[in-house]
Amino acid sequence: MKGNEHLLRWKSAIVMLAIILVVGIIDNIFLTWLFFGVVLWFGSIEAARLLKLNDKFLFLLIAIGWIGALFLTQPIYTIFILLIIFASKLAYDKSVDKRGFILILYPFSSLIFIWMLYLNYHMISLVWLLVIVALSDVGAYYVGRAIGKRAFSPTSPKKTLEGVFGGVGAATIVGSIFISSTSNISFLVALILAFFTSLSGVFGDLFESYLKREAGVKDSGDLIPGHGGVLDRVDGYLFAGVILYILLELF
Repeated sequence: MKGNEHLLRWKSAIVMLAIILVVGIIDNIFLTWLFFGVVLWFGSIEAARLLKLNDKFLFLLIAIGWIGALFLTQPIYTIFILLIIFASKLAYDKSVDKRGFILILYPFSSLIFIWMLYLNYHMISLVWLLVIVALSDVGAYYVGRAIGKRAFSPTSPKKTLEGVFGGVGAATIVGSIFISSTSNISFLVALILAFFTSLSGVFGDLFESYLKREAGVKDSGDLIPGHGGVLDRVDGYLFAGVILYILLELF
């Protein structure tokens, strides 16, 4: 049974990687927007389930906001527009759940930042993000299994402090070399980018674990065979993408 599950995980991983490669190689604005839109839609459904929200108005807002992100020169405005509309609706007739603010921030706002990352810094920046967070996850897993002893956080008991250090270390070293070799960014700046992007990805993963623990579930969903839900696969990126974008703007 374990062998079948492992095979299923690998098959799903290959399909996901193939989709990502196609989107990345074609590098078309509309296709990339559509890809992130699908991630946003299913991620929002999963987040709503974890928060026990059932608000059609909120999903309508998110859909409108994402469409607006395709046409606005500053997609970040959509975050504030949605927050203002939602707050106005809440104040007007109290017909929406206050926890809906979380859904606007997670995953909508996070994906807006990742979308801006693509628009302003092109596809290569998404490759940086993918490499750093993936290395952080893989490094944490193997280092944690090899020498992990101390729990990192009560929210995620299986994640060890040694694993986190190993994952962040691996992602910082390899990520900084990769960034500096594929851009005109200095190695020192690349080191800062990789370190804080990796570290924020750890807490992105931890936040999703918190939501699942609060909801009393193992996975955010079952859309991806062997992997759980969309949020289970993109949780680290949702925090890391925001930090990478802000750091690139800063430097």
